[in-house]
Amino acid sequence: MSLFSDFQPLAAIATTPNVAEKLQPLCQTSGATLWVPPVLGELENVQPYEGSLKEHVASLWHQHHAFVFGLASGAVVRLIAPLLGDKSRDPAVVVVDEKGQFTISLCGGHQGGADQLAQLIAQQIGATPVLTGASTGWGLPGVDRLGVPFGWCRGEGDWTAVSAAVARGEPVEVIQEAGSTLWQAHLPEGHPLRIQNRRAGRSPSIAEFRVQNEARIWISHAKREFSPESDFSSVQWHPRVLWIGIGCERGTSQQLMEAAIGEICQRYHLAEEAIAGMATVDCKADEVGIMELCCRRNLPLKTFPAEVLRLVDVPTPSTVVNQEMGTPSVAESAALCAADWVRDDAGTRGQGHGWRSNSPPRDVRSGDAERGKAEEDKLATYNLQLLVPKQIFKREGQSGAVTIAIAQSQQEYTGRTGQLFLVGTGPGELDQMTPAARTAVTEADAVIGYSRYLDLIISLRRPGQIVEAFPITQERQRARRAIDLAQWGLYVAVVSSGDSGIYGMAGLVFEELQAQGWDGQTPQVQVFAGITAMQAAAARVGAPLMHDFCAISLSDLLTPWEIIEKRLEAAAQADFITAIYNPRSRTRTEQIVTAQKLFLKHRHPNTPVTIVRSVYREDEQLTLTTLENMLQVPIDMLATVIIGNSSTRNYANWMLTPRGYLGFDAEASSETQD
Repeated sequence: MSLFSDFQPLAAIATTPNVAEKLQPLCQTSGATLWVPPVLGELENVQPYEGSLKEHVASLWHQHHAFVFGLASGAVVRLIAPLLGDKSRDPAVVVVDEKGQFTISLCGGHQGGADQLAQLIAQQIGATPVLTGASTGWGLPGVDRLGVPFGWCRGEGDWTAVSAAVARGEPVEVIQEAGSTLWQAHLPEGHPLRIQNRRAGRSPSIAEFRVQNEARIWISHAKREFSPESDFSSVQWHPRVLWIGIGCERGTSQQLMEAAIGEICQRYHLAEEAIAGMATVDCKADEVGIMELCCRRNLPLKTFPAEVLRLVDVPTPSTVVNQEMGTPSVAESAALCAADWVRDDAGTRGQGHGWRSNSPPRDVRSGDAERGKAEEDKLATYNLQLLVPKQIFKREGQSGAVTIAIAQSQQEYTGRTGQLFLVGTGPGELDQMTPAARTAVTEADAVIGYSRYLDLIISLRRPGQIVEAFPITQERQRARRAIDLAQWGLYVAVVSSGDSGIYGMAGLVFEELQAQGWDGQTPQVQVFAGITAMQAAAARVGAPLMHDFCAISLSDLLTPWEIIEKRLEAAAQADFITAIYNPRSRTRTEQIVTAQKLFLKHRHPNTPVTIVRSVYREDEQLTLTTLENMLQVPIDMLATVIIGNSSTRNYANWMLTPRGYLGFDAEASSETQD
């Protein structure tokens, strides 16, 4: 699973050996094909092109989502100028300079995703992204990219004019009637958007129009017609919140179903782009017309057992339908079920279970940490109402009949497979993070972690990201929040200092996934390794970990102290080099004292010890001392303590552990240490 999967197929082009070598690692990581002229064909992992570069680019243009050029910007402009058509369809184009110092978003910055691609490439090769879009200066996502993470569909309007108004900093009214409002909580200060959240169909009051706005963004499931003569520019995003409940006679055509949906949406001023999916009773899952309709529109089909549908109160039940289908309603009940419930892939079709609530992802920081009542108790309770009660359609000359009802979900259907990036940020400096870890943070739709760790990676974030900070004691809440968002379809980075899998968040996330019956595939999970505090501390003082070593945390929040004490005793007795994490907090002060006493039972008092605080950060402190004197040094939660083994020595302000014991007099060495 590549972090560049949204940009596939991806082509890279280099015409000099230097740039080709710069792009080779990127192409291997991203899955891009690296095209070079025939004279560079001897390089590894490249594809020589034949003929002129201009002809070759033209042959690739319509088959690729994105291009990375290792050429001068002017040369790229001349190459692609004849190929540019419409910014809503043109691929993303990024230019990398000869030295690999800059990545330039040249074309398709918003809709093509070139701004994001330039940032991802910059993290991979250690370059500086150059983004020239005006909205970037405001720290805002592009107007035409706002709803992409949530699966919204772009509707009609003058997108260029509204984007220009935002870029100029002019007041732009945003009226949101449907879909997630998460994006609103993470806008920069001083932004020009004037946001109103309200129910669909409510007319704005006079007071709401007192501020003169230059443009308007509608976020709604409703369809609005904009006059081309209007001097007030508007656009509309359509969150996919409409669920179409459908019932039909056997053999009803897909064409009749299409006509029925179109007529209903037009009559009720609903946007067909806002349709999330179709829903019906289980026994209709093989209905050809329904299957063809879903396939043509690329819509999910949710099916429900009759015993579930009959629990739902509907406005127009039918005794005839009840006799034939085992439920008094198909279309209305299925629409309501689909709007309020999401299929769990681990569930069993037709068994009346395997469904979970379709309420928006919980914000566990507000105290909503409870899982709620059992699903069986909730099946008959719906806070939703039908937007459209059932409508029966027949058409002269066509066989069959179709029944349609429409309900609105509180949460939009994203149509995306969510991903969890479990990221180790290393000891604190960005240059200590792996390129893959930096790229994962930039790629994510949402970034979750402890506030201190989030502050350290602020330069990796991009406009439009959801960033949620949790207190240091709420690790499990972080894991649950991240899973909720990923199950919804977002790409979520969960950041930990050091390595995510060593005293980090990775274990908690996997535990919570297992508890929820995760199938191992959805959401997808990637773990990005980071430099641990132990490794970073060791690197700053020399080579203390050159022989067998272990790590022990003194925090007893999750591990009984009796077990920690046994591990300390065993490590000391077995002569392990020992790295101690979480050595002392404001309320937990005696554990490090006990650890010293246990090691003094088995180690010489002059055994080297290093205490490294805030490693690789501005307030870093390095101390080389001994086991006997270690408690004279300030130790807190930001410190990592490394206790050497019987062969470890200090030399010229460095700490060294030999690779072996052979030929080494441990007793003599400990007597002569500084």
